[in-house]
Amino acid sequence: MTVAPSALAPAPPLAARARSVGGSPVRDILAVTARPEVINFAGGLPAPELFDAEGIAEAFRAVLAETPARALQYATTEGEPALRAALAARTTARGLPTEADDILVTTGSQQALSLLATALLEPGDTVLVESPCYLAALQAFAFAGARVVAVPGDADGVDPEALAELVARERPKLLYTVPTFQNPTGRTMSAGRRAAVAEVAGRCGLWIVEDDPYGELRFEGERVPWIASYEGARDRTVLLGSFSKVMAPGLRLGWLRAPAQLRRACAVAKQAADLHTPTVNQLAAARYLADRDLDAHVARVAGAYRERRDAMLAGLADALPAGSVWERPEGGMFLWARLPESYDTTALLGDVVRHDVAYVPGAPFYAGEPDRSTMRLCFVTQTPEEIGEGLRRLGVGLGLGA
Repeated sequence: MTVAPSALAPAPPLAARARSVGGSPVRDILAVTARPEVINFAGGLPAPELFDAEGIAEAFRAVLAETPARALQYATTEGEPALRAALAARTTARGLPTEADDILVTTGSQQALSLLATALLEPGDTVLVESPCYLAALQAFAFAGARVVAVPGDADGVDPEALAELVARERPKLLYTVPTFQNPTGRTMSAGRRAAVAEVAGRCGLWIVEDDPYGELRFEGERVPWIASYEGARDRTVLLGSFSKVMAPGLRLGWLRAPAQLRRACAVAKQAADLHTPTVNQLAAARYLADRDLDAHVARVAGAYRERRDAMLAGLADALPAGSVWERPEGGMFLWARLPESYDTTALLGDVVRHDVAYVPGAPFYAGEPDRSTMRLCFVTQTPEEIGEGLRRLGVGLGLGA
């Protein structure tokens, strides 16, 4: 018997979290600005012409020629031993003693955020974040049903006194921070602030999730130690890393370094999510680290990115209205600008895109009341010449001239 469509009962509804959490505004903007003629300052995409494509291809060829059965087989959830050992060695060399067993390999560091949300958060738990904050972290915490509260701060990072007050009042589970070349602002938390944040975490009982996808892309200044290296925070800090910005994002390789109990909980969550990160990608990355000089490659990339940052800094005064201010990042991929209060960068985006250039409005990066006059500009994907032309178009789109 055939049932008429009108007689069918409706399908059960989506889960409440799926109905309440929207998509990424950045992804939505990128979809609109995908036309090749658009000079796109909106994305967070590394420059593809700077990938070491031949080195990565050679690593895959070697792995598939020498150990094809292993490379194409299932693997352990925690990650390939060779890659975990290499990651531990790199972390130790940068001042944070680490063993291979301290590392869990993830499918990009974005997955690490989802695993941590699963392992740590109950619906209704409070999470503290920077203001503004990395968009996809806000998305991950919202999907877990968390209540997200912004911590006041300034160019040096979160305010430790405000953090301590919020911890006492809100009883949060964790603080999420990108302390080095932050997304979206490009700011770097000072060493003094890092020490103070570590002290608050140790004294008040707080997990710190320290996300570091950009830290190796330093153009100038001295490296600042990880929060995880400070005594007060060592047993309660999760350090996230990624190859997306220094090797290639298409590999989808990230990792987390965490205390044993939390790391094991994240491994169980990962078993439920995807069993393990692709074996062949892990082995190829380990082979690349063994055969090639990743640090030399990163230095070349950072040199090119510095030129692009300087080109953007040089052109902003003519591209933005009088009274605008912006920050000079010492590395990373992003520059943050604030226009006069009368400007709403969300409302203006449509006019700007019609001039074949794009940025990301600042409002979606805020957990609390947004500053609608702000914008994020990615300076690494275009050449200095393209950046100059893009800024000219931006000025026209903002009504500053023909």
